[in-house]
Amino acid sequence: MFSTADLSDFHAESINCANPIFKSFGTKNSFAGRIVTIKLFEDNSLLRKQLEEYGKGQVLVVDGGGSLRCALLGDQLAALAIKNHWNGIVINGCIRDSAQINAMPIGVRALNTSPIKSIKRNIGEVNVPVKFAGVIFVPHHYVYVDTDGILISDIDLLK
Repeated sequence: MFSTADLSDFHAESINCANPIFKSFGTKNSFAGRIVTIKLFEDNSLLRKQLEEYGKGQVLVVDGGGSLRCALLGDQLAALAIKNHWNGIVINGCIRDSAQINAMPIGVRALNTSPIKSIKRNIGEVNVPVKFAGVIFVPHHYVYVDTDGILISDIDLLK
């Protein structure tokens, strides 16, 4: 177990802290891992494809452009993330089925909720640096998430 407050104290020179704009969903209060990114806008088809992959040791970071018009993740995709062992998901956008996700053993951070589903056009980019919440999430770097916030680092702070 880790604490972002402790990681911040001990590794201040090695971390960046995301702006505190996210709501917490799921029963997992903390999660960490190597960053995998997706950049998309109101289209979650690449999100589904990525969650179908084995995710052990990884956190999926989704730059949905901050759109609040539709949800990028629902209970079915959250269940897929659990099945494929993703450590957690950070979304610059919305989720839906929040009551169901809140009962699931997963950690999700998102801007808000929306009942509207996304479009499906298979448009977006995978594993490119994405910038939101005042930081840049770089593929293969590390992210640490708990109830105090989100830290990123280019080195594994838990070794």
